[in-house]
Amino acid sequence: MSAIGFVGLGIMGEAMCANIIKKCGEDVYVYDVDPAKITKLESVGGKGVGSIEELAEKSSTIVIMVPNSSHVRDVIGKVEKGVKPGTVVIDMSTISPKVSAALAAKLQERGVTMLDAPVVKSKPAAIAGELGIYVGGDKNTYEKVKPILQYMGKNIIYMGKNGAGLVMKLCHNMLVGGIQNGVNEMLVLAEKAGLKFEDAVTAISYGGGQCFYLDAKNKTLAKGDFTPAFLFEHMHKDMVLARDLARELGVSLQGLKAINSVYKKGMKKHLDREDFSASIKVVREMASARK
Repeated sequence: MSAIGFVGLGIMGEAMCANIIKKCGEDVYVYDVDPAKITKLESVGGKGVGSIEELAEKSSTIVIMVPNSSHVRDVIGKVEKGVKPGTVVIDMSTISPKVSAALAAKLQERGVTMLDAPVVKSKPAAIAGELGIYVGGDKNTYEKVKPILQYMGKNIIYMGKNGAGLVMKLCHNMLVGGIQNGVNEMLVLAEKAGLKFEDAVTAISYGGGQCFYLDAKNKTLAKGDFTPAFLFEHMHKDMVLARDLARELGVSLQGLKAINSVYKKGMKKHLDREDFSASIKVVREMASARK
């Protein structure tokens, strides 16, 4: 599969790239706007480069993991300057499906195939190489690069044409947001009624309300520890993208509107760099404000 390039070494990208370096047996060129992050990946065997253009020149497969649509557009613009026909671009960022499909079409004109392959789960799964990955784009190309995806994830599903992986990611995160909001409101109501936090969590685990989110987050929620595993601002971005997708499709989803309201308020409260579980702060405040 020859050389692989990886752009974007943030909370998720660093661990994802490290797994490729450790498992692939090929040269892995790494780039981030923060030189310290490049140095960190060099310490585990990555080959740092000075620009995205240089990375594109040296790589036959390019993986992108950056925060939003604007960042992906910028990266693709630079990739185009150095990329060779036959290269595969795997964008694992969570961006607008419409934007992703347009970028894929643009790259196809240069003989470059782009897949969208957003991930689910957070930092611990990224470190363990156990991410879920949803793929959109040419199926033959997907089969060709699947071994690279398997360095980072263990549950990988092909969803269809370009943009389909991203649509599924937005559907997934919309559901996570709804579950999270339900958990938050349950905890607030239990607290207001005088129940112990630990007892409420245990009681939920006995019934149909048991869920991965509460199982995974109850200890940090109890401590008020919002050290980021998945940034609040990224979940806010995903909820806005889900809202925009629903509007494009003419679908009115009241639960999605409620989730967006929580995240909008949280951004105004400067929760952007905290873990997305900090949404409980907003729900508590909103609950206290109601009469």
